[in-house]
Amino acid sequence: MAERETVGGEAQRAEDAPAVVDPDARLRAVVEIAQAMAAAQSPLEAVRAAAGRARGALGAAMSAVSVWDRESGRLRVLVNHGDLAPGEEPLPEDESYPVADFPEIVSFLDAQRRLPRAWVQTADDGEAGPPAGVPPRGAAFSRQRAATLRRRGRSSCLVAPIVLHGRAWGELYLARGLGSPVFTAGDTDFATLVAAQISAGLAQTERLEDLRRLAFTDPLTGLANRRAVDGRLDAALEAHRREGMVVSLVVCDVNGLKRINDVHGHEVGDRLLERFASLLSLCGARLPGSIAARLGGDEFCLLAEGQSADEVVRVAEELCTRALELGEGEGVACGVASTGDPIGPVTTADRLFRLADAAQYRAKAARAAEPVVAGRGRSPDAVVQLADSAERSGRGGRGRRPDRRRFRGALHSADPAQLIPAVLAVLDAGHTVDGQPVRVAHPADTAGRLAAVAETAARMLDAVAWWTSYVPPGSRRMRTVRYSVHRMTRGPAGAGAQAQRALNEAPDAVFDLRSYPLTERAVRGDAFALRTGSPGNDPAEEAVLVVGGYRGMVAAGGSNAAGGWLVELFADEATLPLAGVAPVLRALVAVALSGPASPPD
Repeated sequence: MAERETVGGEAQRAEDAPAVVDPDARLRAVVEIAQAMAAAQSPLEAVRAAAGRARGALGAAMSAVSVWDRESGRLRVLVNHGDLAPGEEPLPEDESYPVADFPEIVSFLDAQRRLPRAWVQTADDGEAGPPAGVPPRGAAFSRQRAATLRRRGRSSCLVAPIVLHGRAWGELYLARGLGSPVFTAGDTDFATLVAAQISAGLAQTERLEDLRRLAFTDPLTGLANRRAVDGRLDAALEAHRREGMVVSLVVCDVNGLKRINDVHGHEVGDRLLERFASLLSLCGARLPGSIAARLGGDEFCLLAEGQSADEVVRVAEELCTRALELGEGEGVACGVASTGDPIGPVTTADRLFRLADAAQYRAKAARAAEPVVAGRGRSPDAVVQLADSAERSGRGGRGRRPDRRRFRGALHSADPAQLIPAVLAVLDAGHTVDGQPVRVAHPADTAGRLAAVAETAARMLDAVAWWTSYVPPGSRRMRTVRYSVHRMTRGPAGAGAQAQRALNEAPDAVFDLRSYPLTERAVRGDAFALRTGSPGNDPAEEAVLVVGGYRGMVAAGGSNAAGGWLVELFADEATLPLAGVAPVLRALVAVALSGPASPPD
C-alpha cells in the first residue's frame, strides 16, 4: 500500500487524502448520518456513527466527537475514528482536556443566534493568531490547537460546535494529515450542517432514552414500575429453578388513600405515595440487590433475590412499623411470599404474585399492623389455600378471573409501562386499541400522528375527550385541529356557560395564548396536569375545565418545522388519575413530532 511522509514514526496512507468534493455525495452523507443516528440504541452509538460518516464525507484522516462536561469543566472525548495518533483510542475511557484551553467551544455562538459556524485551524497557525473565519479570542488558543496538530502529525483541523437545546454541548473535530490540502470554506459550511444534524440526532436519541426510562419507571415516585418488576422476577425465578436461589416478594397497599384523596385532594394523596415510596426504597436498601417498585395506584412491591425469607420478613415488619409514622396515612397492608417458605413449587411469576397478593389481602381484611406471610400459618396454610382457589377460579371456564391484581393485564391503565408501547405500536403500524380501530385519516402527517397519540391514550385512560391544537410559526393564537368526545359531561347551567362551552368545543376554536400561560409553555415543549379545585390553579385554565364539566386534564406539546402543537386529554370521575401521565404524554408527543413536519389541512 502506498505511503507518504512519516511523522513520529507513523506512516500515513495515501488513501487518507481527500477526494474531489461531490455535492450529491455530501447530501447523501447528511441523510446517512440522520439514518445512522436514528437507528442507534444509545447516545454513544449515535455519535460514533456520526463521527465515522462525517470523516468520510469531509475527506479527513480522523474525526472525533467531544462533549463539554460542565461539572468537571473539561472537554471529554467520546469517540475517535480513523487514523489515530498514539494515546488516542476509538472509545477512550478518560481522554479529556481543560475547557479553558478551548474556550471558543463554549462561547462561540453567533450574535444573531444562527448556527455557530465551524472554523479551520492549521499546524502553522500560532504566533500569527487565529486563521480566517475564527472570531478573535487571542493567539494563545490558536497556538494550543496548532501545537496539538504538530504533535500528532496533522496539517489542519476543522472544528464544528455542537449546540443542543440552545446551549453549547460539545464539538465535532476533523483532522487531515501532513501533505493533505487544508480544509476549505466549503468544508466549514458542510461541517456546520453536519454538526446541526448531529444535534438533531442527539435530541432524538435523548427522547428515546426518556421513553426507555419511562417504560421502566413510575413517573410519580421514581421507583421501578410493573414492567421492570416482571422482567427482574422472570430472571430471578429462572435462577431459582436452576440454582435454588431464594426469591421473595413483598406486596403492599397504602391504607386510606381514597379517603385522603376525597377529603384532602389528590395532591396530598400523591405526597403520601411519594413519602411511602421513599420509605420503601430505604427499607429495601437493607436487602442488597432488591428492587422497589410502584405497581399502580396505591400498590407497591419489593422484590428480593438471594436473601433469606426471615430477613425479608424482618424488613417487611420494619416497613409496616415505619409506615404508621407517616403523617397523612393509615399504614400499609403488607403480604410476603418467598420460595424460602413452605408455599409449594413456584414456577411462574404469576404464582408468586398470587401468593403475595393473597397474603396482602388477608392483612388488609384483618387490619393487621404486621405483614402476613404465605406458608407460615397452620397447616393447611390459609394464604396458600386462598391463592390456590383464586388460581382455580381464574382457570375455570365459567369462573371470573380475580381482579385483585388490577395492574396485571388491565385493559385500562395509567401505567407508562402499558401506555408507552401501546401508543408507539399505533404510531409505528397498528391501528387498533383494545380491538377497536383508531381512526386516523393520514397517519403520515403531523396532525394524524398526534391524533393517534391522543386517541390511544384517551382509550387507555378512559378519558372523556381529547383535543389537538396548532399554533402557526410566529403566532400566539392557537386553534383546535382535531378532537374527539368519548362521553358527555354536564357543565354549569346557564346560557352564558353553554355558549362558552360551544365556543371552546367548536372545530377551529381559537385561543389567545397570552391568556393561558400554562398552555403557552406546553406548546413550547412542556407538559402539565390540572385538577379542578386544587389550590394555585391558573384561573383561565381552570375555567375551561369548569365550563366543559371536566374534573381534570393533562396537556403536552412541542414544535416542529410546521409550527407549535398541543395534545389535551380531559377527565371526569371515571378517568384514571392523570397527574403522573404528563411526562409520558410529553415524551410521546415529542416522538410524534419527530416525523415529517406538515401543517394541518
